[in-house]
Amino acid sequence: MINKTIGAIAWHDLTVDDATGLKSFYEKVTGWKSQPVSMGDYDDYNMIIPSEGNPVAGICHKKGENANLPSLWMIYINVENLDSSIEACKGNGGKVISGPKVINGMGKYCVIEDPAGACCALFEHE
Repeated sequence: MINKTIGAIAWHDLTVDDATGLKSFYEKVTGWKSQPVSMGDYDDYNMIIPSEGNPVAGICHKKGENANLPSLWMIYINVENLDSSIEACKGNGGKVISGPKVINGMGKYCVIEDPAGACCALFEHE
């Protein structure tokens, strides 16, 4: 279940060159099971807690909209108003790396870089 509370971390994605290979690593290390998510001509993966059946993270290829992201675990932080948060980011020394983008049926998000160079995503639920 995705937490929709404003300010909460709602999701985690790992973006890497070889998501298919790395998902196997996390299956062995954490006990997660992978579930393919079609991205058209390739699959990314939701990682599932087997005993609950709930997805807890994603492992994504550095392709498409993720092509320019560094290899990292990306957290998605819920915000009340994405446009306001983007303006606050820019006005306080941060920058928008990607987006905003819409995920149909869920909401919209962007990836930002803070003044220290760390990245995260901001997410506004529908």
